[in-house]
Amino acid sequence: MYLVSNRDMLYRAQRGGYAVPAFNIHNLETVQVIAETAAEMQSPVIMAGTPGTFNYAGVDYLLEICQAAARRYKLPLALHLDHHQAIDDIQFKVQQGVRSVMVDGSHLPFVDNIALVQQTVAFCHRYDASVEAELGRLGGEEDDLMVEGADSFFTDPDAAIHFVERTGIDSLAVAIGSAHGLYSGEPKLDFIRLAAIQQRVSIPLVLHGASGIPEEMVKKAIACGICKVNVATELKIAFAEAIKSYFTQHPAENDPRKYIAPAKVAMKAVVADKIRICGSSGRL
Repeated sequence: MYLVSNRDMLYRAQRGGYAVPAFNIHNLETVQVIAETAAEMQSPVIMAGTPGTFNYAGVDYLLEICQAAARRYKLPLALHLDHHQAIDDIQFKVQQGVRSVMVDGSHLPFVDNIALVQQTVAFCHRYDASVEAELGRLGGEEDDLMVEGADSFFTDPDAAIHFVERTGIDSLAVAIGSAHGLYSGEPKLDFIRLAAIQQRVSIPLVLHGASGIPEEMVKKAIACGICKVNVATELKIAFAEAIKSYFTQHPAENDPRKYIAPAKVAMKAVVADKIRICGSSGRL
């Protein structure tokens, strides 16, 4: 098996009424956990890496690790560029073998966002790489990207029509009240807005910032057209807390194979639960 675009995954999810979970990866162990769990549950998955993750791990390392996981478990895996903004960086990674891209021009004026996305689509589609773009802007923190509440804004359903038609994107990330990171209170998603967007555009819709959103809200969002659900923070918390707990009980331990093992188990439980919530189990 090899790395694929997420285009077919998301259109199958759209037809089937479920969502494909996109899990943020950071290293060998996080890739192992996601691939193993996806194989066991027979779920399509997307492995997402921010620019910071690719800088940390190395483009070549991540590509080889993910390709090895796809071969081992005979999975069509999508290694995804999450929140990438620089066109030259995107082009380089696609030329290296990445086939799933999220270009983030949400911080730009509408016209400039369209121009950036058009350029990205024109290049990526030559390599059969899928392109996701965002209209509206989520608050919160993702990698080294911080958006204050005053700078976040929701997706306009009418603007979404023009955005999709003029860019030719394969999927649209919508801002409906979710946020990156964890929520300080009960999240409030604008399902009326989401339904209006679904009625106006035909491509799959994407929900960013799903960590901490209650299960019933995620399922309702999927029923309203969400076909890809991004999860990052909950994975990191489970992984980190298990390591902290291990060292509390074994303060003299120094073998990474021992203290990382429980972290993988903790993260696996989160991955399995998100696959269940998305309804993607058994959809390969």
